[in-house]
Amino acid sequence: MKTVAHTAIEPGILYFGTPVVLVSSTNEDGSANLAPMSSAFWLGWRAMLGLGARSKTARNLLRTRECVLNLPSDTLAAAVDRLALTTGSDPVPPGKQQRGYRHVADKFGRAGLTPVPSETVAPPRIAECPVAMEAVVEATHPVADDGGIVAFEVRVQRVFVHEDIRLAGTDDHIDPDAWRPLIMSFQKLYGLGEQVHPSTLARIPERLYRGPDIERARGAGARGL
Repeated sequence: MKTVAHTAIEPGILYFGTPVVLVSSTNEDGSANLAPMSSAFWLGWRAMLGLGARSKTARNLLRTRECVLNLPSDTLAAAVDRLALTTGSDPVPPGKQQRGYRHVADKFGRAGLTPVPSETVAPPRIAECPVAMEAVVEATHPVADDGGIVAFEVRVQRVFVHEDIRLAGTDDHIDPDAWRPLIMSFQKLYGLGEQVHPSTLARIPERLYRGPDIERARGAGARGL
């Protein structure tokens, strides 16, 4: 294999490619906010979400301690893009004004997406998203020295999926060949290609990863009960 030399660079962002998440949260007046983000990763039934500390979504999560993580497929790219440069904050924060953001109150209407009631949290799920995870905030962690970014540790309470991405003949498995997440790489939207190589890790049964948060999630009753 040919060795290629590295070159030192200083890119403004380091978004090398992660799934897009549409985070739904609840505003002070009870209406729903919807925000696209891609600074997220999962460990078991927990997720870490990186958000601007002054964003509407961050303020909603700090106040209500709950959200829904909706995962759009690559077919929903246009809907996600309609949310670009919009914010639920009014007035628009100066930093977002500089980048060209404008206030939009009805984010679901703007994106052309359908809210459906959640089971354990107040914010709605998105009907069109193949995956929707109801979650509660367990902890917050400041990132960097200026206080401008907050990492939210959220615990998933319910996982809902469309039937067409569930592995045939199973109850709890996602079919990776059917699930096509929307990926953001350096501010551009992409889909996934085919599997490029067999995975040795895929030989490990998924049940061996099941942690105590799954049992805890079963105890989360439906709202109003």
